[in-house]
Amino acid sequence: MLSAVLKSSVAIQVSIRIMDTFVEMRKYMANTSLIYDRVNAIEVRQITYQEQTDRKLEQIFDYIADHKENNQKVFFDSQIFDAFALMTDLIQQSSKTIVLIDGYVDIVTLNILAKKKDGVDVMVYTLPSAKLTAQDIANFNAQYPNLTVKYTTAFHDRFMIIDGTTAYHIGASIKDAGKKCFGINKIEDIGVINDLLQRAVLTS
Repeated sequence: MLSAVLKSSVAIQVSIRIMDTFVEMRKYMANTSLIYDRVNAIEVRQITYQEQTDRKLEQIFDYIADHKENNQKVFFDSQIFDAFALMTDLIQQSSKTIVLIDGYVDIVTLNILAKKKDGVDVMVYTLPSAKLTAQDIANFNAQYPNLTVKYTTAFHDRFMIIDGTTAYHIGASIKDAGKKCFGINKIEDIGVINDLLQRAVLTS
């Protein structure tokens, strides 16, 4: 206000600087407004992209949940933990019975079978030379009933049959799963599953 009243050269210079300052402030405010608009536009696009990404991820997770089980699975050397996790998952799928055909059942096999749900009966068919004692079976049944072991020499490969309807051909003994490369294949044909069960009963 003084610069508008005073007539000195200093007052004139101050008035000019004040006007320049107001001009610069208006420019800054105008530019800042554009920047804010651009930032807001970027935020809107980012939110939209995030929502689309979340929807896609949900679709992927839903698909994985619905297609968790593959008909074929191959494990390579030293994938012991992954193989153990899959075996445990298969065993825990059973709500009634597990039939295991494996010529080399031992205490390690029983430790894996112990992951079954309560009330699930286990029938094991193994070779007479299997390293499994009557005491091992009794100890298992004392805590995880019911386990029945029968002996047969009719099978070379290993099979696991869940609830009489779902079967897997296993390329390695369960106790050795993951130590070397092996595969697991799901058997879809119910006729084949019934043949396996019948053969096991007849030959043991």
